[in-house]
Amino acid sequence: MEELQVIQSKIYEIRDYKVMLDFDLAEIYQVETRVLNQAVKRNITRFPEDFMFQLTKDELESMSSHFVMTLKAKRPKSALPFAFTEHGVVMLASVLRSEIAVQTSILITRAFVAIRKLVSTPPADRVTELQQEVKELKEYIEEAFTDYNDINEDTRIQLELINQTLAELQSKKASNDKPRPRIGFVK
Repeated sequence: MEELQVIQSKIYEIRDYKVMLDFDLAEIYQVETRVLNQAVKRNITRFPEDFMFQLTKDELESMSSHFVMTLKAKRPKSALPFAFTEHGVVMLASVLRSEIAVQTSILITRAFVAIRKLVSTPPADRVTELQQEVKELKEYIEEAFTDYNDINEDTRIQLELINQTLAELQSKKASNDKPRPRIGFVK
């Protein structure tokens, strides 16, 4: 499973294709990049443009700096890498003709299939789960407030009477608390 993840991390999207680059494939197939490219050139008719194409300088420059640093260590500055689509990777295994190439091709094909599956049927992610929970909570709250408003409507008059009575009692208490003039007997 770890091998699939390593391979998936080396699959890029270029020109609306999911591709792997020649130097990454060479590393996975355990051959030098120049050996891989020589095998391709000897069998170039097996690699139409929808199987393999060479990156332009602009495409190469638009890649991340990490990628470019890796690239510089693995190929001459003047050479632009070749990009292989899923079909090109399968064809590459037949051109390289080694047991490692065959086994690696199977893994790479599985990685491409896994990515295609993820794109077509994304897993239920946490955001989707949270959206569903919020929706359910909103429905519950709306239902609860509807019930509360019904109860409140039924008891509103009683509550108003209670408030009015409390207000009257407070005003009576306030009037009772006022000091009264003393009526005294004169001596």
